[in-house]
Amino acid sequence: MAGGHVFQRSTSALMPVAARGDGIFLFDTDGRRYVDACGGAAVSCLGHGHPAIAAAIAEQAARLEYTHTSFFTTEASEELATMIAEHSPGTLDRVWFTNSGSEAIEAALKLARQYHLERGETGRSRIIARRLSYHGNTLGALAAGGSAWRRAPYDPLLIDVSLVDPCFEYRFAEPGESAEDYGRRAASSLEEEIVRLGPETVMAFVAETVVGATAGAVPPVLGYLRHVREICDRHGVLLILDEVMCGSGRTGTFLSCEQDGVVPDIATLGKGLGAGYQPIGAMVCTTGVYEAVAGGSAGLKHGQTYNAHPVGSAAALAVQRLVRDEHLLDRVRSAGGRMMASLRQRFGNHPHVGDIRGRGLLIALELVADRAAKTPFDPALAMHQRAKAEAFVRGLLIYPSGGTVDGRSGDHILLAPPYNVSDDELELIVDMLGDTLEGILPS
Repeated sequence: MAGGHVFQRSTSALMPVAARGDGIFLFDTDGRRYVDACGGAAVSCLGHGHPAIAAAIAEQAARLEYTHTSFFTTEASEELATMIAEHSPGTLDRVWFTNSGSEAIEAALKLARQYHLERGETGRSRIIARRLSYHGNTLGALAAGGSAWRRAPYDPLLIDVSLVDPCFEYRFAEPGESAEDYGRRAASSLEEEIVRLGPETVMAFVAETVVGATAGAVPPVLGYLRHVREICDRHGVLLILDEVMCGSGRTGTFLSCEQDGVVPDIATLGKGLGAGYQPIGAMVCTTGVYEAVAGGSAGLKHGQTYNAHPVGSAAALAVQRLVRDEHLLDRVRSAGGRMMASLRQRFGNHPHVGDIRGRGLLIALELVADRAAKTPFDPALAMHQRAKAEAFVRGLLIYPSGGTVDGRSGDHILLAPPYNVSDDELELIVDMLGDTLEGILPS
C-alpha cells in the first residue's frame, strides 16, 4: 500500500501500488491481478503494456521531447491531425491539441466565443448545456456541465450556464411516447431556452453525444441530434459535441455522432485518443469555424505550454494507427454487441438492474431498488460505491457513479473494456460482475 506524499483522491484511502499492466490486466506490487473492465475512466482502449506504443514513445522522446508551438510544429502532431481530419465526418478538419478532455472543452468554448467576435456578433456569450452532463473539471468545463454534486462546492466560482433537458429515454420519456416524439420533445427544451435568452446572446450548445459518467452510457434516441442540429442552425448557435469519452472509436465509429448523421461545428476528444499512454486531448473544428478566425484576427486567443506535445502526439499516432491497421472499429462493434447480449442474458430480468444501455464498448447498468417502478436506491446506501469496493476485492475494476437520476439519486456501473478485448475476456467480465452484484444487491 502507498502512504507517501501524493495527494490522493481520497485522503483516507490506502491505495495499492500498480506495478505493471498486460492487456486487460493490471498487477500491483503484491502480485495481485485485476481485470480492467473500464480502462480506468474509459481511457485504456488498447489495454496495457502495448510494445508498439511504448516503442513509439521512446523513439520520439529520444529524437525530440518538446518544442513550443509558437516556434515549431512537429511531424507527429501534423500526422496525427491529418489522421483525425481524415477519420472525422463532414468538414471537421482543423485540430487543436490539448493535454486532457477538460482542456479541449475550454479551448472549444473560447473558440466558439472568438468565432462570433470575428463575425461581429459580439453579444453572443451565453452557453447552453444539459442537466446530467459532464464536460470536465476545469472551471469553464465544470460550469458547462450538469453534474450537480461536482458543481456544488464551486458554484460561486462558475460562469452562468443554462441547463436544459437531457436526452435520457429510460428516465424521462412519457409512457407510450415514441422514441421519435421523445427526441423531438427533449430537443425542444433547447430551442425554448435559446428563445428565452434571445438568440443573439447564445454562442454555443454543448452536449455529450453519448453521456458518460454522470448518467451512464446514455445514447441519444434516433433523431434527437438532428433536431438539435436544426435548432442550432436556425438560431446561429454553434454545436459543440463532447466526444472525450465516447469518441476516438469507443462506440464503433471514430466519432460517435457519425451514427446519428450529425456533424458538429466543434468536437472534443481525449481518453481513447492516446489510450492512456500519454496525456492528450484535441479540439476539432470545421473549415468554416477555422476560416472565421484565419480570415479575421488570424490566431486563436488561447494556448498552453504543452499544446501538441511531441511525445503525446507520437503516442496517440501509434494508437490510432493500430486501431486503423488492426480494424479495431469493426471489433468494437462486434464485441460491443456480444457484451450487450451477454449482459442482457445475465441481468436482463434482474430485479435490481433497471436498464442496460450503451453504444459499442461503452455500456452501463443502472441499479434500482424496484425494477418495475424504476425506483432508485436511497442515496445514503451509495450502491455504486459498494459495487466498486466489492468488485475491487474480487479483482475487477469497474467505473461506478451516483446521481444518475437527478444529480443525487441513482446508481450505475460503467464498463469500457479495450477495443481488442477477447471473447473469453468479455465473458470473464460478465461473470465477475455477476458475482459482484450478487454480493451487494438485496436477494
